[in-house]
Amino acid sequence: MIILGLDPSLSCTGWGVIRTEGSRLVHLANGQVKTDPKAPMAERLAQLYREVSEVIAAHSPDRAAAEEVFVNKNPQSTLKLAQARGCVLAACGASGLAVNEHAARLVKKSVVGTGAAEKSQVQAMLKILLPGAKIAGADAADALAVAIADAHLTRPG
Repeated sequence: MIILGLDPSLSCTGWGVIRTEGSRLVHLANGQVKTDPKAPMAERLAQLYREVSEVIAAHSPDRAAAEEVFVNKNPQSTLKLAQARGCVLAACGASGLAVNEHAARLVKKSVVGTGAAEKSQVQAMLKILLPGAKIAGADAADALAVAIADAHLTRPG
């Protein structure tokens, strides 16, 4: 089973691809889609859609997983996140890819053992769970964590 984990954001969307072999996890790839903050919104959203579609085409995942949306204190930030998330989910939908959504606390609990884990703890566990993986950055690390959580939380069937 190949799982694509996604951490959508307008400025930098993280992605990570893992393969499950029984209870074993294998790192396949990860990266980040960074958009130019000075570019028009439509251009940035088109870039997210295009690049996530390219990742899907390159790795042929069986399913995708993303964190459930959370509401920021700043309504503008929430709106931008929702637009970016929509593009990422649309790229999955256009590719016929089912997307599971998981709460951030559940992702942390699944990977680290506690829902209150810090980002540094999640990244430390990734080094243990995916030995030798070169992680492209914090957003890619978050996406890999989502993929791992999905592997643990979603039963085949």
